Amino acid sequence: MIEVVIDQRRRDLGGFEVGRVLPFAKRRMVGPFVFFDHMGPIEFEAGLPRSVDVRPHPHIGLATVTYLFEGEVMHRDSLGSEQAIRPGEVNWMTAGRGITHSERFERARREGGPMHGIQAWVGLPRELEEMEPAFDHYESADLPTYESGGLWARLVAGEAFGARAAVRTQSPLFYVHWKLAAGARAQLEARYPERAAYVAAGSVEVEGRTYEAGRMLVFGRGQPILFHALTPAVVMLLGGEPIGERFIEWNFVSSTRATIEQAKADWRAGKMKLPIHDETEFVPLPE
Repeated sequence: MIEVVIDQRRRDLGGFEVGRVLPFAKRRMVGPFVFFDHMGPIEFEAGLPRSVDVRPHPHIGLATVTYLFEGEVMHRDSLGSEQAIRPGEVNWMTAGRGITHSERFERARREGGPMHGIQAWVGLPRELEEMEPAFDHYESADLPTYESGGLWARLVAGEAFGARAAVRTQSPLFYVHWKLAAGARAQLEARYPERAAYVAAGSVEVEGRTYEAGRMLVFGRGQPILFHALTPAVVMLLGGEPIGERFIEWNFVSSTRATIEQAKADWRAGKMKLPIHDETEFVPLPE
């Protein structure tokens, strides 16, 4: 049963549009997923201005999960990590008590090319909100895939459909990339109490209604959900066990407002280290 349908809201991040899906007024979270942005699709021209890059900024209390369908993004962070992410790979950055990072479109600046992907945030359990920050990169070969009857699937993170991804996670969740041929049928299992599906491309039929790209369907618990692809389609499945209420302000996530206020004060005062790659610019705290 579909409980909520969320339409992406287009946002300009300085020359690069994203579709913001979570958080949403009627549904703040799905399992531990507290944030979900659809990046692109867009075709960049060579010579892309640096203003389109995501300059250094801080996070606390969450893990950022970057997954691309097309293109390349260069990640740098305050732990010293420097890692390009390409289609089918995962960058999982655990902010914990605090981390800063930048995301730059350096290959597109040199060569031009497409950019299309998903940026999600996963909230950390209360007992791990202050954990040491960490960064993990996973190649596509690390992630289980499955193919049958017009369905191709990759388990991006967590556990689902009898498989487990190598990605180090902090709570029970699932995150799956489906590619469906026109006419293909596939079923989302009932295992987790909170589940959603985001249509990233094409159109699908669920419970007798058609849903186009840019829409997230949030499901009630207890029943498998059948999908029928009306065109070639890309669908991201996500959810897991709930982690309890979280406050979200700017790039900070926490179970307490006081922790967020402290993080804001620390960033404003320049107490959070910038990425260690001669990064000197940064995004100021919004007022």
